[in-house]
Amino acid sequence: MVDNCYCEFVEEKSPLEVGADLIVGSLIKNLGAGIAPNGAYIAGRQDLVKLAGERLTLPGEGKEVGPTLGINKSLLQGLYMSQRADIVQTIIFNDPTKLIKFCQGIQMGSAIDAHAVPEPTDMPGYDDKIIMASGSFTQGSSIELSCDGPLRPPYIAFLQGSITYDYGKLGLKTALLKLEENDNDYR
Repeated sequence: MVDNCYCEFVEEKSPLEVGADLIVGSLIKNLGAGIAPNGAYIAGRQDLVKLAGERLTLPGEGKEVGPTLGINKSLLQGLYMSQRADIVQTIIFNDPTKLIKFCQGIQMGSAIDAHAVPEPTDMPGYDDKIIMASGSFTQGSSIELSCDGPLRPPYIAFLQGSITYDYGKLGLKTALLKLEENDNDYR
């Protein structure tokens, strides 16, 4: 099984074409265009998709039914308006302090939780400390505006999203101003 949420529209081959049995993805990221408030997809081997449908809905009903929560319009509109390009920009800092300041600046320029100060921390599934910033109206939706990176050389930030030009511009401007601060002004 492959979590395919960052590969839609940018991969030359689907993971299914190179041996994956299942792919899954979230509709609160690129595929939902920042409009879908929740949802996901499962694709792949028919028998496994059927089993997943049975487990996630009603026994005996499978993928023929499912929770729509009254948001079909948002799900379909998100699929229609999703970006057909890569949404992740990598920025190499070669300096842990610059990576931290940049992520903190993105958070400061976000519409949601601008007061929060992200700090590098241990996180399950990662070997290094990670810093994560997100200004998303939909919890977990990295397409709205987010930036994260592991604290290891070469100290790369993964800037994602910005569903509007103005939102992205404000976040980026604030992040660049944060980078210009003296090291003594850290935080």
